[in-house]
Amino acid sequence: MNFLRGVMGGQAAGPQPSGAETIHKLCDRVASSTLLEDRRDAVRALKSLSKKYRLEVGTQAMDHLVNILQTDRSDSEILGYALDTLYNILCNDEEEEQDETAQKQSDDLGAQFTEQFVQDPEHVTLLLALLEEFDFHVRWPGVKLLTALLKNQGVQVQGIILVSPMGVSRLMDLLADSREVIRNDGLLLLQQLTKSNAAIQKIVAFESAFERLLDIITEEGSSDGGIVVEDCLLLLLNLLKNNSSNQNFFKEGSYIQRMKPWFEIGDDNSGWSAQKVTNLHLMLQLVRVMVSPVNSPGATSSCQKSMYQCGLLQQLCTILMATGVPADILTETINTVSEVIRGSQVNQDYFASVNAPSNPPRPAIVVLLMSMVNERQPFVLRCAVLYCFQCFLYKNQKGQGEIVATLLPSTIDANSISAGQLLCGGLFSADSLSNWCAAVALAHSLQDNLTQKEQLLRVQLATSLGKPPVSLLQQCTNILSQVGPQQRRSGSKVQTRVGLLMLLCTWINNCPIAVTHFLHNQENVPFLTAQISENLGEDERLVQGLCALLLGICIYYNDNSLENYTKEKLKQLIEKRIGKENFVEKLGFITKHELYSRAAQKPQPVFPAPEQMLFDHEFTKLVKELEGVITKAVHKSNEEEKKEEEVKKTLEQHDNIVTQYKELIREQDSQIQELKEQVESMSSQNEQMQTTVSQQLAQIQQHKDQYNILKLKIGKESQSNGQVDVSQVNGLQTEELTQLREEVEELRKQHALFQTQLGDKDALISALVSRRLCTGFELEALRNQVQAQSAEINQMQTERQELLRRSSDEVSGSGGSLEAGATAEVESRLAAQTAETEILKEAAKGLSESRAELEQQLAAATSTVAILQTEKAKLQTEVQESKKEQDDLLMLLADQDQKIHSLRLRLKNLGEPVDDEDDLDCRDQTDEEDYEEDDEKEEDKDEN
Repeated sequence: MNFLRGVMGGQAAGPQPSGAETIHKLCDRVASSTLLEDRRDAVRALKSLSKKYRLEVGTQAMDHLVNILQTDRSDSEILGYALDTLYNILCNDEEEEQDETAQKQSDDLGAQFTEQFVQDPEHVTLLLALLEEFDFHVRWPGVKLLTALLKNQGVQVQGIILVSPMGVSRLMDLLADSREVIRNDGLLLLQQLTKSNAAIQKIVAFESAFERLLDIITEEGSSDGGIVVEDCLLLLLNLLKNNSSNQNFFKEGSYIQRMKPWFEIGDDNSGWSAQKVTNLHLMLQLVRVMVSPVNSPGATSSCQKSMYQCGLLQQLCTILMATGVPADILTETINTVSEVIRGSQVNQDYFASVNAPSNPPRPAIVVLLMSMVNERQPFVLRCAVLYCFQCFLYKNQKGQGEIVATLLPSTIDANSISAGQLLCGGLFSADSLSNWCAAVALAHSLQDNLTQKEQLLRVQLATSLGKPPVSLLQQCTNILSQVGPQQRRSGSKVQTRVGLLMLLCTWINNCPIAVTHFLHNQENVPFLTAQISENLGEDERLVQGLCALLLGICIYYNDNSLENYTKEKLKQLIEKRIGKENFVEKLGFITKHELYSRAAQKPQPVFPAPEQMLFDHEFTKLVKELEGVITKAVHKSNEEEKKEEEVKKTLEQHDNIVTQYKELIREQDSQIQELKEQVESMSSQNEQMQTTVSQQLAQIQQHKDQYNILKLKIGKESQSNGQVDVSQVNGLQTEELTQLREEVEELRKQHALFQTQLGDKDALISALVSRRLCTGFELEALRNQVQAQSAEINQMQTERQELLRRSSDEVSGSGGSLEAGATAEVESRLAAQTAETEILKEAAKGLSESRAELEQQLAAATSTVAILQTEKAKLQTEVQESKKEQDDLLMLLADQDQKIHSLRLRLKNLGEPVDDEDDLDCRDQTDEEDYEEDDEKEEDKDEN
């Protein structure tokens, strides 16, 4: 300790050692001390010097500190000091005010030491192992140190963590730490870890990252939360952006529904803190990541559907129409709604129905367009509204028709402001940006929609009092031609002219009628040729290229209906006035323009300044499609065009032949499909027949089982009846027992009758079901066979009832031989019926083709079956009631037997002579044997 006091600036005499010398002595102390306390004090001293003497400590002490982390794992205090020291060495402290040179040196030093530290991957693995320590003084500096390593050498450290067993899982455990400071720094660590590494992003996502992050956002207050919510949202953006796998996992995990509460804002929107604005901005970006146009169409469509179903789109539209929302949040909300509805018909229809809370209510589209053509609104807001309008009309012919309809004379309402009126007002206003936005918006109303292009030709505009109205098409060309030579040389109104030319090119493209209307004005073609042939400045080259494109469309889609402006005459005019090579060169200026390439990258119009707003994304696709075909059309001669037309006709004929064959193939496919359905139907009917036969076999087997059970019951009832007879012989309670016996016999007869009726109904139902399988005489024969079978079954049941009645007679001896004979006869008949059933099964297979003729019979049979089934249900109910009554009578008989037994005991007690039960049983047995002998004698007589 005296040594430490000396090196730390004690009162010892002599010259003070320099910082490098002190650090050297401390490093020796760390390396050579055997006592843990000495090493701990030395590491603490190195920590205090590490910020001031960063280079010296990093150069001399790094290996010793790593050794401490490996050897002194049991002491959390020295581990914390070592980790803090390494963090001070590697971290580039941004909080201190430094000039640019000092900051650059500090960054280089941190990168140098980080590279040295991660040269051995075991060092990073060691840090991951230390993060499992729960001690705050170890875990927190470990998290900060690993974050610094990722900032300085992200790719290399990511690779080490990726191959480390359970490396990512250990870092994900930080989010579950109860200490907020470790959890929050863990968020920062995961942000650095997931940057630009799709593999790690997938692992983190499947470690339940979405669930944990959304829970933290909810706990912290969603959009009203603090910096922790911002960190969670940044991490979510890292996981989802440009990662289709994670986006699909996020959607299928129903996490989109959990985003809806983020956008529930109150009525009072006066106080928006800077943190809330930041949070909400990131939340909107997160929604846009899920529905970005760069995603696959299927994934985007699925997310759009989920956002509509869970009410997220409705919530965004509420923010869109709310008052007091900050301008940047409103702009980003408009962009988000744009991509949520882009290309989704359901979402577009809902957006068309949204009204602003005004008096009277106005459609949201009209309110947004009012902002777009208002030059006092911020530039980014106007761009967002244009993008929203474009997304609303993207692949939405219904919406296009509704917008164009507001311009037609029959639908104009003078008392209200419509979308068409706003677009026309912006198209001809004095503001160039409004001109361009309105022209592009109107062009999107016509995109790939021939019907609306023709409808828009009907629009007439009143230019001034006393003058006849002119068409919208003519007014656009009039504005173009009104720009004088001086304005063209100065480059003014370039934005207006570019917007109008884009509108005209989109309008007449692939619409011969619109081309004819355009060429009908005698001034349009001379104006275009004059524009193209002039030699003007750089800005005017773009206008010349668009004029060349417009003239080329007039050639390519010309139907030669105007004699003065046929295809051939227009090409001759170009060759004389402009020159073919010059024309193609001017046409090529469009694609060579810098702003053209920028607009072609993504659908959203993003421009750094209003004057650079020249090209639309959809128009760049049109230019790319038309440039080649127009170049070929201009260079082709009349003979080549005729040959091409002949080839086209031949191809059309060939296409017609192919179409005919396709239709024939479709018809054959439909016929094959019908035949397949018939085969399937017949197969199902065959299966039904087999099922019916199986059911009949089962019923026969069931009758056999019932017959066997009845035999057993008859034996038992015979014994009980014998006991009753013995009791009657004794003369005790004779009248009462006789009455009960008669009631039992009557109930048995009723039961037998009900069973017979049930058998008849079952047979009749089976016959009616079998009707659908039989035709003509074969059907009648099959019905007779089934009826015969049913009659035999009924006969069997009748014989079984006779056996039952015979068993109840007092003379039971003669019943044994008859019962045996009846049993044999029944079994033989059952075997015959089984054989007949097999024959019926074979016959039924050959009758499956005649099902169509029995449809009418089936309807009548079905109603009859329903009636019979109702009667069967009633009979079953009566049978159940009869059984219940029998059970009650049996109970009475048992009670009566008990009374007889008690009376016999009383008689014995009174001294009266009474036979015992054993004597009665013996007597009963002797009588039965005598009866059997008499029966045998009678049978012998019959045989003789």
